[in-house]
Amino acid sequence: MAGGGVRRGRPIYVETLVQADLERVWELTQDTRSHPRWDARFSAITPTGTTPDGAWRFRYELRLPFHIISGTGISLGERRRPDGTRTSALRFTTRDRLSPLGDGRGYWRYVPTPDGVRFLTGYDYEPGWGALLDGLGVRWLVGRMTAWSFDRLRIWAETGTPPEDWPWWTALQVWRPDRPRASRCRRTPRRGGAMDDSPATLDGLASP
Repeated sequence: MAGGGVRRGRPIYVETLVQADLERVWELTQDTRSHPRWDARFSAITPTGTTPDGAWRFRYELRLPFHIISGTGISLGERRRPDGTRTSALRFTTRDRLSPLGDGRGYWRYVPTPDGVRFLTGYDYEPGWGALLDGLGVRWLVGRMTAWSFDRLRIWAETGTPPEDWPWWTALQVWRPDRPRASRCRRTPRRGGAMDDSPATLDGLASP
């Protein structure tokens, strides 16, 4: 999604309500050791440096059976905002031709409520496998994977159950109501488009 070459398809949006303390949700999502444990889109995230404005650069990996997809990114978090919310802006890129996601950009938003933390994301990307395959199922699968990961995070934050107890194939165990489920997450914005709620810091992020 970097720059003006982002495909103008429908960006991905996912939202969940986590009945846990804001600090707990922030810790599990911002810590580079915890993040890959619940997020099925990553196998490892390694910090590689910081910028003068406080953004941090990183390298990411997704380990597949016969290949490791890798790329780089940059992220900037806002831990203290006047309205009590928090945000995290992100840009990422890869030179891996086998990656279904090319250049991308997105955000996380943390909204405290009386019932817990509304944790939501909006992001978009250049289709790494072309617009046709992206529209035929890749984007749907990426969104589904994101929602499933968000519910796995919710279970971890609320119950303490490690995400490793829920490998991807447990999504097929339909007889287990306690398993992570993508269908528990909201997939459409409450208003506007998925990227309309992005923080101003996203536009100012440097290239990954």
